Amino acid sequence: MGAVAGAAATALVAPAWAAAPSRRLAFHSLHTGESLDTVYWEQGAYVPDALSAVNHVLRDFRTGDTYRIEPRLLDLLTALSSRVESKGPFHVISGYRSPKTNAMLHEHSNGVASNSLHMKGLAIDIRMADVDLASLHQAALALSGGGVGYYPTSDFIHIDVGRVRHWG
Repeated sequence: MGAVAGAAATALVAPAWAAAPSRRLAFHSLHTGESLDTVYWEQGAYVPDALSAVNHVLRDFRTGDTYRIEPRLLDLLTALSSRVESKGPFHVISGYRSPKTNAMLHEHSNGVASNSLHMKGLAIDIRMADVDLASLHQAALALSGGGVGYYPTSDFIHIDVGRVRHWG
C-alpha cells in the first residue's frame, strides 16, 4: 500500500510533459536551414529513428560530423518549451561541435570552453521566435537542469545537462 501511495504522490508532482504519452520537439537549424518536428519519446521509451534524426539536424554544420545527443538534453528542452508555452521550434545556433570545430572556436573566442559539453552531445545554443530571450533565460534558470549561459548581444542562450551553474 505504501509503494502505491508513493507512486501516486510522485505522479502528482511530475510535470505534465513528463507524464504525457509522447514527447515532441521541433528544431530549425539556422546554419543549414533544415527543420525537424519529431516525436522522440512515446509509449515509455525513446524512439531510435527520431533520435537519429535529431542527431543529424543538430550535427556540426561546419564539418558534417554527427554525434549522439543525450536524450536528457531533449527532455530539458521539452521542459523548457512547456514552461514558456512556446508553439514554435527551437532555433538552433549550435548543437554538437566536433573537437576540430570547438578548438577553432576556442582559439578565436573567450566564450568557448576548451572542453565544451557541445562536444559530448550535452549542450545546445538556442533561441525561440515566439519567446523573449530574457524570458527564455529565466525559464531555463528556473528548471535547474544544468548549465545556463545568457548571450543577449548574440541573441541566444546556452543550456546543457552538466552540473547546475549559470553565467552571462
